[in-house]
Amino acid sequence: AYGQRVAQTLAYLGRDHVVLDKGDYLPPRGAEVAAMLARDPAISHVVAIHCETSSGILNPIAEIADAVAAAGCTLLIDAMSSFGAIELEPATLAFEALVSSANKCIEGVPGFGFVLARKEALEAARGRAHSLSLDLHAQWATMNKTGQWRFTPPTHVVAAFLKALDLHEAEGGVAARGARYARNRDVLVAGMRDLGFVTLLPDAWLSPIITTFFCPADPAFSFTGFYEAMKARGFIIYPGKLTEVDSFRLGHIGQIDAEVMRAVVRAAAAALADMGVASAAPPAAALDERARLTA
Repeated sequence: AYGQRVAQTLAYLGRDHVVLDKGDYLPPRGAEVAAMLARDPAISHVVAIHCETSSGILNPIAEIADAVAAAGCTLLIDAMSSFGAIELEPATLAFEALVSSANKCIEGVPGFGFVLARKEALEAARGRAHSLSLDLHAQWATMNKTGQWRFTPPTHVVAAFLKALDLHEAEGGVAARGARYARNRDVLVAGMRDLGFVTLLPDAWLSPIITTFFCPADPAFSFTGFYEAMKARGFIIYPGKLTEVDSFRLGHIGQIDAEVMRAVVRAAAAALADMGVASAAPPAAALDERARLTA
């Protein structure tokens, strides 16, 4: 869904683009990116979603970056749901810029996004912005000159962000935070599977950020009922699906730990009991379709 959103943005801007869409179950592989770039030498830039949270898939950004660099193209990374918990090292990963947010893995509050870019790329962007408010070069130049935002700054969000960075460092940085999120995922997935739920993705592509589960086939199950039952037990889950198949998502980032994940599983078990759901297994047709699409 978020890759599609990038495509929609480019369409609104009138930018020529092509899309490599692997669906919900599989990531784009480096060889596929390389083949696409070889077929179309007009492509100059590639935008990749690092963690596609609609399905929970963690895209193989290193092999994508290698393919883009080998083709002489420029890589831009959407790291909204990965920066701060999954390593993105510009010394070893060839990308020109990435965008992320004050919240998500940094665990600040929502309110501003930020871009990490190579200085020569920023300098080359002078006067080329399509938007006043999104003119990165102008913002960068103003900050270098005055230390200020061009327009009204989100002061409270920045204060929260600075505190969040202190806590991030105290926890042990990217490696430690990513490890905690991975433990959260492992506890959640194991517990939900014990209840009969099936993950949308195989283990190889599960991200430490969010996990998507098939909805049960049992006619007693309704997502609305499940959502309300979880809410009544203190857990607000994502209110809708972003995949083609009926599914729901459970996040495992933020200031939570494995014990919270166990409580989520207990709440899910109670929610199924409330609805009289005998089995959390997904429809056989959904599993058959996944097998066909991933063969």
